[in-house]
Amino acid sequence: MNQKALIKVFIADDHAIVREGLKQILADTKDIVVSGEAENGSDALRLFRKSGCHVVLLDISMPDRSGIEVLKQIRKEKPELAILMLSMHREDQYAIRSLKAGAAGYLTKQSAPKELVNAIRQVASGLKYISPALAQELANHVGDEHQAAPHETLSDREYQTLTMIASGKTVGVIAEELSLSVKTVSEYRARLLVKMKLKNSAELTHYAIRNGLLD
Repeated sequence: MNQKALIKVFIADDHAIVREGLKQILADTKDIVVSGEAENGSDALRLFRKSGCHVVLLDISMPDRSGIEVLKQIRKEKPELAILMLSMHREDQYAIRSLKAGAAGYLTKQSAPKELVNAIRQVASGLKYISPALAQELANHVGDEHQAAPHETLSDREYQTLTMIASGKTVGVIAEELSLSVKTVSEYRARLLVKMKLKNSAELTHYAIRNGLLD
């Protein structure tokens, strides 16, 4: 395969071991090459421009800003670039939000070893990549926009805060993991409780469990 046919991929994930694992998977291909990498959202926005990439593999949970925020910024700067979201979360948690924000596809890290190469080739060709499970989830949402569940009305950061609180993390821990102030996280918590008409974190956790929002 000639050089022009190579698919250049940029990897953004805060875990070095994950980046290495992805690179090892791609090392066995002849048509895909890793042209750059980043360990957080800020570096991703700074370095992807220099990589000349055709596809960005973007982790949805990074320490300084959410992957969806980074996705939206990249889409503003380079709308033609294919962005494939990576996440440890089940598809029904973040996939639809990612696709609505402009992602070309969504892949869980658990399924990456067997689906990654095909997903990259598909989005690089201009197509969307969705798994059968996600296709069913999207079908379930068709025509239901007027019946959106309370958690579907949250902003991306509010939703992320919801899932983290429901998983048992304190406001302080969340602030540290997201590189935000405790005050800011507390504000997100207050807003999402108002939007969802819930009184406290216990009710929020019960809601998350009932609606299958936890891994």
